Amino acid sequence: MANHKATEKDVRKVKVRRERNRLKGKTTRNAIRKVAATADFKEASENLPKTIAMIDKLAKSNVIHKNKAANLKSKLTKKVNALKNAVAAVKPAKKAAKKAAPKKAAKKK
Repeated sequence: MANHKATEKDVRKVKVRRERNRLKGKTTRNAIRKVAATADFKEASENLPKTIAMIDKLAKSNVIHKNKAANLKSKLTKKVNALKNAVAAVKPAKKAAKKAAPKKAAKKK
């Protein structure tokens, strides 16, 4: 147990910080899972910037390491881009535009 007033106060502050960090970390992990599990590109692309901002805030406050944050952001972005490519492959090709009539050759004098 702490013997000094300052140490007792520090113990209280650490407890509050730990709870705050756990809440932010859990909220961010849930957001990451939500984006990763989404099969809809539109929904995933809307949630991605919010989730990346949450990850950046955790890294800024040293709750997670900056390299871990970079890895998480990279993996999420790859998943969303893969959804984008899957959506593009599924969409039917647009009808071919009508070809313009060939231009007539210029008359020689």
